[in-house]
Amino acid sequence: MSTLQTVKFETKRKDLFLRVATGHFATSHRHTNYYLDVVSQKARLSEARAVAAELCSYYYADTVVDTILCLDGTEVIGTCLADSLSKADILNMNAHKSLYVITPEMTSGNQILFRDNIIPMIKDKNILILAVSVSSGKTALAAIDAIRYYGGKVTGIASIFSTEKDVIGYPVHSIFDPNDLDGYAVYRPHECPMCKAGMKIDALINSHGFSKL
Repeated sequence: MSTLQTVKFETKRKDLFLRVATGHFATSHRHTNYYLDVVSQKARLSEARAVAAELCSYYYADTVVDTILCLDGTEVIGTCLADSLSKADILNMNAHKSLYVITPEMTSGNQILFRDNIIPMIKDKNILILAVSVSSGKTALAAIDAIRYYGGKVTGIASIFSTEKDVIGYPVHSIFDPNDLDGYAVYRPHECPMCKAGMKIDALINSHGFSKL
């Protein structure tokens, strides 16, 4: 069993940094040479606040937000972001508003479902999608499709890390991107050069964490 090498990237903002591990990792449909460990950002209040404060700067003055749709277990960050977006300020388009913070329900076919009592928080509302990362864009696209289906309007996509600048025209704002990670790469399993070189997979990864092999 291999030992994962961890690195912490710090920023000028207190409590805002990115923990990563380098190696050979596999998701359900991709292989990559980096694992982004954002568990603390999702669970620790001080780090969630720091993430929210950074993301808030993209939407504070010029984006109307009624509801934050939290993907990948980002509810704590979403709550902090809602609080930041609703603070009283003459420059804030959402001052004094009471924002909704919701999470999607996933069907067995990985489709997003909203129950009848949640739909009023979507229909005719301005929705900000919040995710841990946006790489292939599939999860963000599923969220966009669901919001449209239930009568909402997507006003943006926010994430801790993203390889994409937009998803079907909707801008993605992230704190970190591949330029922060030297040699970051993502491959389809059958195209993975690490597999072709005979390198064993170090861990299976998803939004919950990693499991070493």
